[in-house]
Parts: sequence; structure tokens; C-alpha cells
Amino acid sequence: MQRYRIAVIAGDGIGREVIPAGKAVLEAAVAGSAELVWTDLPWGSDYYRETGAMMPADGIETLKGFDAIYLGAVGDPPHIPDHVTLWGLMLPIRKALDMHVNVRPIRLLPGVTGPLRDKGPADIDMIFVRENTEGEYAGVGGRIHVGTPYEVALQTAVFSR
Repeated sequence: MQRYRIAVIAGDGIGREVIPAGKAVLEAAVAGSAELVWTDLPWGSDYYRETGAMMPADGIETLKGFDAIYLGAVGDPPHIPDHVTLWGLMLPIRKALDMHVNVRPIRLLPGVTGPLRDKGPADIDMIFVRENTEGEYAGVGGRIHVGTPYEVALQTAVFSR
């Protein structure tokens, strides 16, 4: 039986609610054909409040030892600025491990009443593909003349083929 080691970063807020349900679904999906070995990593906003960092300095090396990473929602906008969570956890992981595409399949499941209730499963079967390390997430830019009346910030989006 194939064995997969999965690092789990539940993150914050709804991430902590969704990840356990997702793990149960994944376990059911592979039942009898594969073994999933979960390692929960406490990284996220609480970790930041305790340590001043979103993940430990060796976090990327730790993640390289896994077959997959299951990452939940990260952030605590009222208390921690988005750029801290983005540049302290999500983008370093995405960039270091070349996780350049974020694929999110969407379909309407039979028996589920949703806001598109007049549609059926045959009507909704989409895949959203988002950039993970390009576009606005490229982080190509900076500031010049910092702290002066002439301070200028530049941000460049990157789109490769």
C-alpha cells in the first residue's frame, strides 16, 4: 500500500474548522488503497504571536520532507497585517517549493441546496486556476527614498507563459 506523508498547516480561523473535515474526506477517498500519515504543524497567526515568526527558520526544510502540504486559511486581519501572514508563511512556501499554480475545482454536488439552486450538477463543473507566485504575488518591487516626502513604491506583476 502506498504511504503518503502530509504536512498539515491548519492556519487560522476557518482553516482550523475546514482542515479536519478535509482530512476525513481524504481518508475516505483513499481507504484501502493508500495510507495518509498526517503531521500537524502549529504555524500561523498564533505561532506568530508566540514567536514573532509565522513559521520556524527551518520551516521550508521541514516541509521538503513531506509528500504533500495541506494548507488551510491563514490570517488574522484585525490583529496581524495581511503582508505579515502572506510574506511570513504562504509566499515563502509557494516560492521555495515552486508551487506556482493554485487549482480549485468547483462543482455542484447532488443533494446540496446552494445559491445556484436552479442549476444542477451538469451545469456547474468549473476549475479555478490562480497564480501562486506570479501576478500580484510575485513581490517584484520595492520603495525608494523611504521616509521622505519623495518616497515612491513600485510593484510589478509577473506573468509567464
